Amino acid sequence: MKKDSKIYVAGHRGLVGSAIIKNLELKGYTNLVYRTHAELDLTDNQAVASFFEAEKPEYVILAAAKVGGIVANNTYRAEFIYENLQIQNSVIHQAYIHGVEKLLFLGSTCIYPKDAPQPMPEDCLLTSPLEYTNEPYAIAKIAGIKMCESYNIQYGTNFISVMPTNLYGPHDNFDLETSHVLPALIRKIHLAKLLNEGKTDEVIVDLGVTSLEEAKAYLSDFGVDENRVEIWGTGNPKREFLYSEDMADACVYLLESRDFKDTYETIDGDNSSCEVTKTLHQEIRNTHINIGTGVDISIKELAQIIREIIGFNGELYFNTAKPDGTMIKLTDPSKLHGLGWKHKVELEEGIKKMYSWYISKY
Repeated sequence: MKKDSKIYVAGHRGLVGSAIIKNLELKGYTNLVYRTHAELDLTDNQAVASFFEAEKPEYVILAAAKVGGIVANNTYRAEFIYENLQIQNSVIHQAYIHGVEKLLFLGSTCIYPKDAPQPMPEDCLLTSPLEYTNEPYAIAKIAGIKMCESYNIQYGTNFISVMPTNLYGPHDNFDLETSHVLPALIRKIHLAKLLNEGKTDEVIVDLGVTSLEEAKAYLSDFGVDENRVEIWGTGNPKREFLYSEDMADACVYLLESRDFKDTYETIDGDNSSCEVTKTLHQEIRNTHINIGTGVDISIKELAQIIREIIGFNGELYFNTAKPDGTMIKLTDPSKLHGLGWKHKVELEEGIKKMYSWYISKY
């Protein structure tokens, strides 16, 4: 890419999109294009077509998606499959129609089977059933992978799919009702520390409530007081975490230096000299790329690290009456390493960066 290449980042306000914008700007890219949802509804194919016709982006990063936690995924199954398919269909197809040089499609490791081998390699895709609760979202993302593959094979486009592991970082979701485990732990332990130190005004401001009594009543629903933070389960499940700015760096690296042809090895089942016959017998599969660290940590260890960084002296209470969920979910990043990229920010450093960002914003 040239520094003045026109790059459209869909989903620029999210955890990933905002990190990608920052990475591109730091590397000197000057012609970035983005739209809010109010300005451009990506589920509206005609609106997306008009946008591409007017702006003519040379590169596209598709980080926009309808996302949510386990409850939202299981409750709003129709919205999750419909909206994500609509977004992908509109953006990927218009990228083809308007001759985009390269597109990067972002998915999720929830595409892999519920009982996938650990760590999860790319080639375990579609080998057994998905986790039921997020099946509609996962199927939409699998369709996005296959759409990119199919357009590349049929039309010669250069569309790459990446599947990030659990992400954390600036602009994360810290809502105690809907956030994922790492930002939720940071906020809960931070608020417990403030209560323990008598900094009640800061607690009230953080929560946006009108009184200490209201704040304490709200926090008690999440097992937080001045002496203790409750965490669901035994703390034994393990998770992998990748700093969002590392994820962004991997995305930009792939855009700058790798193409679709670098993402697979064909299986040739025909020794014929006829090129048409040979092409018909080639199978191009599992071209997506895992983006992760290949390292996991137990929830208990994670919570202890966060407590030490924040400086909370109270108890971490693991409520074993609550479910643990999946015990292990780890990506195999070997393919990405083979393409020349490896993560730089280790977990403790990333948590410190994220906590500094949080206390500067709340």
